[in-house]
Amino acid sequence: MLIDWHTHIHSPANQAKPYWGGRCPMTLENVLAAHALAGLDKSVISNAGHFLRFCTTVSETVAGLEDSNRYLAKCRDLHPDKLVAMATCVPGGGDECLRELERAVKEDDCRGVIIGSSHHGQYPDADAAKPFFKLVTDLDIPVFVHPGDSTTPATTDYRLASSISRPADNCLSLARLIVRGIFEQFPSLKLVGSHLGGGICEVIGRMDYAYNLPEFAFFLGPYEPMLIKHPPSHYLKMMYLESTSYTPLAAAMCLRTVGADHFVFGTDSPPLIPLKREGLEMMDQIGMTPPERDKVMGGNAARLLKLN
Repeated sequence: MLIDWHTHIHSPANQAKPYWGGRCPMTLENVLAAHALAGLDKSVISNAGHFLRFCTTVSETVAGLEDSNRYLAKCRDLHPDKLVAMATCVPGGGDECLRELERAVKEDDCRGVIIGSSHHGQYPDADAAKPFFKLVTDLDIPVFVHPGDSTTPATTDYRLASSISRPADNCLSLARLIVRGIFEQFPSLKLVGSHLGGGICEVIGRMDYAYNLPEFAFFLGPYEPMLIKHPPSHYLKMMYLESTSYTPLAAAMCLRTVGADHFVFGTDSPPLIPLKREGLEMMDQIGMTPPERDKVMGGNAARLLKLN
C-alpha cells in the first residue's frame, strides 16, 4: 500500500482569505490530481493551519478548527477509497479546542491530529498543553507536528520563511518536547515530526552532550528542571519522522536514525504539486530494503491510522 502522509486541503472559507489572492493551491481537486499523478492508494489530508496565526480569540480559533475539521471529513466522505482525514488542534488552546478535537475524532472519524510547531510564540511542551496530550493518548491517535508561522525579519525575502524558519521552528518544537519529558509523561504517545523533524537528526548529538556533560558544559547555561532519564537520542527514537525534504542523503540519515519502523513517506504536495513525483522518486535513493520499503511507504502509516 502506498500512502502519502502529508497533503493539505483548506476549507473554502479559508481559501477565500485575501492572503491567498484567490489562488490557494490547497484544494480537494489538487489533492486528487496529485494522488493520481503518483499512483497512490491513500492520501492523508490535513490543514496546514496557517489561518490560526490570524485568530485572536478562543471562539474564533475554535470556529476555524471546526470549519476545517468538518470540511476535511466531507472531502474524505466524497472519496473514502482515496482519502484519510486528520483533525487540526491547538494544544494549549483550552477546553473548547479539546472538545472540538474529540468531536472530530469520534463523530467525523479523523484518524490523527495536526498541530503547529508553535502558536503565537507558545510551544506544545507548555504545561497548558498537557490536557491535549492526555486526550490524544486516550484517543490513541497520532500527533503530526507541522511548522507554524515563524517568520522573522531576516526571512521575509527569498522565501526563507518556508525553507529555513519553519523547519527550524519544527526542530525546536520537537527538541523542547524531548527535553521537557513528553515521553516520560506519555510513553504511548505517537508523535510524528514533519519535514524530517526540521533537522533534529543532525543536531541530536549536540542535544546529547548538553545532557551528558552537566558540569563540564556549565557555560552553556542551565539544564533544569531535569525531566528526562535518558539522553535525548533515546527519545528521538520513540518518535516517527516524515520524509518530506527532497534531499536523499538527509532522508537516509533520518531513516537510519529512527529506523524503518518509525519513518513514514510524505510529500507535502499539495500545495506544490510538481514536488509530488520528486518526493516519491527520492524514496528510491535512500537505500531501503524491500521489507523497509513496505513499512515506510505505507505500512507504518496504515498502522498509525488504523487502516488495516
